[in-house]
Amino acid sequence: MNKLNLLAKALLSVALLTGLPLLAEDQAVPEPPELPLPEVIVDGEVIEPDITIIKRDEGTITEYRVNGQLYMVKIQPDNGPAYYMSDRDGDGEFDSRSNDPTNISVPQWILLRW
Repeated sequence: MNKLNLLAKALLSVALLTGLPLLAEDQAVPEPPELPLPEVIVDGEVIEPDITIIKRDEGTITEYRVNGQLYMVKIQPDNGPAYYMSDRDGDGEFDSRSNDPTNISVPQWILLRW
């Protein structure tokens, strides 16, 4: 009798648990908000840098930025060749790493142009 009572309780539990989802009401899922579409970029479109030229007594400094982020500086002294400095880690600062001799920001000169 005890096994029969246990079996009846188990069957009743299974029947109730399988029928509960049928009793739940369907709730309407809200529509997602309309998001603006991003700007269309044509395949192969070149992203032009913003160039700022600063003239001083000792030479000219040209800053190159993309999306407002400074990534390269060209320094043209009045009495020497131009050289470039670049931002290696993308933080907008031209930092030197004295503890890592392999990652030094070295000035770069243009030797030939055609």
